[in-house]
Amino acid sequence: MTAIAIIVFVAAYVLIATEWTHKLMAALGGAGVLLALGVTDSEHAFYSHETGVDWDVIFLLFGMMVIVGVLRRTGVFEYVAIWAAKRAKGSPLRVMILLTLITAIASAFLDNVTTVLLIAPVTLLVCDRLGIDPIPFLIAEVMASNIGGAATLIGDPPNIIIASRSGLTFNDFLVHMAPLVVIVLIVFTLVLPRVFRGSFEVDPGRVNDVLRLNEREAIEDRALLIKCGVVLLFVFAGFVGHSALHIEPSVVALLGAGVLVLISKVPTRNYMSSVEWQTLLFFAGLFIMVGALVKTGVIADLADQIGKVTEGRALLAVMLILGVSAVLSGIIDNIPYVATMSPVVLELTKGITDPVQADALWWALAIGADFGGNATAVGASANVVVIGLALRAGHPISFWAFTRKGVVVTAITIAVAAPYLWIRYFLLA
Repeated sequence: MTAIAIIVFVAAYVLIATEWTHKLMAALGGAGVLLALGVTDSEHAFYSHETGVDWDVIFLLFGMMVIVGVLRRTGVFEYVAIWAAKRAKGSPLRVMILLTLITAIASAFLDNVTTVLLIAPVTLLVCDRLGIDPIPFLIAEVMASNIGGAATLIGDPPNIIIASRSGLTFNDFLVHMAPLVVIVLIVFTLVLPRVFRGSFEVDPGRVNDVLRLNEREAIEDRALLIKCGVVLLFVFAGFVGHSALHIEPSVVALLGAGVLVLISKVPTRNYMSSVEWQTLLFFAGLFIMVGALVKTGVIADLADQIGKVTEGRALLAVMLILGVSAVLSGIIDNIPYVATMSPVVLELTKGITDPVQADALWWALAIGADFGGNATAVGASANVVVIGLALRAGHPISFWAFTRKGVVVTAITIAVAAPYLWIRYFLLA
């Protein structure tokens, strides 16, 4: 069964990477083969928290897609697009820097999937106004989202899993992760012109047209905008305080969507058309395939080897966890990876007497998983969502178009993170 799980996953991954078939067909086909051959079953695929579909992620996405669908009716995305273009004086590079920084900061306080759902429509609109290709901008933003989300406990789902296993608090993440994220964002901003060179040509006539626009005229329904604003305020508050309220973010998103649909009275077809059904089904197939790897012990066996190699040497363990996490989180979604790796890290910390160095293992796991999610198109949930939105808008992003940039950015960010971990937790400890 183990061999079958590996073969099917690799085959599906090759199909996704080469785009020989649609990624949805590859994911659902792989999941179907594993179910048909008995490698996994309905109990594990649909009902298990460890090896099945992560319904919290699916319904968080669904709820926020509905909210965004209603919000789109207000014209607020057009408003923000025009505002951003005018503040950047029509310069595509300045627009990219401004939108990536907004995305990174927002992702520290919201789930990164929620952030990209809100920022992607703005990006598509501002690029349309300037007559430039939105693909580099969308890729840059989703990478900034994965970087910024690492700063806090609630910014990226892997961080929530780590906190529940390790006992680390919101303030712990803020103190230990946020400084690194600030450094990495500065480096990321500096390399943007090189990573996305050739993406900043613009027609001066289009720039002048945008600068003459009045963003306030873009708002089409102020009453609906107020209703959306109030609901979003409560939804964001629910995201921030979900651990204290004991309400999962998915439930918060669904409640927010339900209330907004009820009070807005927007026709069903208008907001349901914003739901990315292909993206949701792709996630379901991917979760089932990765769950089969977890169920058969493939990921756990791989993780256990780290413990045998390190033999209680804290610095080696930290660097190994950082590197392995960065690589594997680019191949499989970082949520199931962290869920599987967390018990292993917990065992490793028991063999390290210095509590500061023991905690460094957790930070290495968080950094590797969060930053490693940028490596490929399927490394993080936000990547898949943005690719789905781009496809819907008529701007398909291929697996390799994303991965060529993602591998470079991941290598740079991990190269910055490694000395940070060494200096802070070993050299200065």
